Amino acid sequence: MSYPPPPAGYQNFGQPPPGQYPPQGQYPPPQQGQYPPQHHQQQPPYGAPAAPYGQQQPYPPQAPYGQQQPYPPPGQYGQHGYPPQQQPPPHGQPSHSPYPQHQQPYPAPTHSPYPQQQQPFVAPPPMGQYPPQGQYPPPHQGQYPPQQHQQQPPYGAPSTVPTPPSPGYDPNQVAHFDASGPADQLRKAMKGFGTDESTLIRVLAHMPPQEIPVVKQTYQQRHRRSLESDIKDECSSYFEFALLAILRGPLQQDVWCLNDALKGAGTKEALLDDVLICRSNADIRAIKIAYQQTHRRSLESDVKADLSAKTERMYSMILAASRQEESAPVHPQAVDADVMELHRATEAKTGAEQLTVCSVLTSRSDGQIRAIAQAYEHKYRRSLETVIKNDFAGHMEDALVRMIRSGADKAMRDAIALEECMSGPGTKDERLVTRVVAIHWDRAHAAQVKGAYKHRYKKDLISRIRGETSGDYERVLVAMME
Repeated sequence: MSYPPPPAGYQNFGQPPPGQYPPQGQYPPPQQGQYPPQHHQQQPPYGAPAAPYGQQQPYPPQAPYGQQQPYPPPGQYGQHGYPPQQQPPPHGQPSHSPYPQHQQPYPAPTHSPYPQQQQPFVAPPPMGQYPPQGQYPPPHQGQYPPQQHQQQPPYGAPSTVPTPPSPGYDPNQVAHFDASGPADQLRKAMKGFGTDESTLIRVLAHMPPQEIPVVKQTYQQRHRRSLESDIKDECSSYFEFALLAILRGPLQQDVWCLNDALKGAGTKEALLDDVLICRSNADIRAIKIAYQQTHRRSLESDVKADLSAKTERMYSMILAASRQEESAPVHPQAVDADVMELHRATEAKTGAEQLTVCSVLTSRSDGQIRAIAQAYEHKYRRSLETVIKNDFAGHMEDALVRMIRSGADKAMRDAIALEECMSGPGTKDERLVTRVVAIHWDRAHAAQVKGAYKHRYKKDLISRIRGETSGDYERVLVAMME
């Protein structure tokens, strides 16, 4: 059986058209099908998922999970804070980015905070050229060609591995340890006259989400008191707000934020976006179950009652938890089809087809969204984010832009979100606390956010937070980000 050749523009997938790039003599001869090498590391194919979230190498190389490096520290690359410019980008990638102020210097964007990932999909070479003669040993037990001694899925039937729940989103993810020490320290800090806020910050600011339920239960058993109630009695203002957000843990904090966004008159759309957009299917399902158990109503029904029209339809798509998994392959043909569909629904006509755009972006993985955004800019010489901003407005615009930024670079997305809380007149304190708490659960990601913030705004994030907050409120936010 033969397969039709790939569509125009994708022949010799992963290689540029002859005579265009790379310049002759720029790279050493290709070895074992690797062309062109960059810094002696294999360049992933166009649109292939990058390395897992929060642990990257500087752009452009993308190394396997566990071998990445963080944003470069300030001053490492001279007065401008970034490395020398790289060679022109590989064929199929835009010459400039929808995020022009930060694309080159910091690590390549990632798509998932979770380590278990499928190997990137690599399209087969043209017929008659696969596998290269002599490159692979003879097949063993139907495995052909082997890659790093791991079985390759049959061509045409790539398998996907569901993204596991984030830490704190699986009821079975509970730490088993003696929590009497932290519980006693917390009680001592609040017992008697006055409160030892420094101890509260030291014990709680870096506590992993799996340990929080154990500490709360141990506190209740040893002291016959509720830890949350004692915090409410002994603390106040945004310091209390931050400690309670930590004690809820990531899952219950999401449930609390969703209820806060939907209760009363009006809707806090930014909270909905922060909690729900570009989350894994496993996390969305966990959030829906926890919301139902906490409030005795379904999250879908509350969203439908509070929102209307196309915004409600968009969130219904998100809550369906039917996104492509991050391990799903990125097919060039499917990327091209999505690019043409998005163009047809936006720039190619008067008045955007909002639900068409929502349907594409809510159902694709972060890696696929990144490939779509790159291909769109390469084809039409305009960034997809710019197109969305031109054709949409209000909350719909904010939500779709967040989806694109999540695919491009989650660290930069969160750095921009934090600055939005602190820019302009006054500080949006509740939103700032909520976002810092959400970021701090993943320590590697928090470090990436600080690097992204430094690169984009030429300022230190912790210094910026200090300038916008004060007292114990300042100290707990700084402790979470350190």
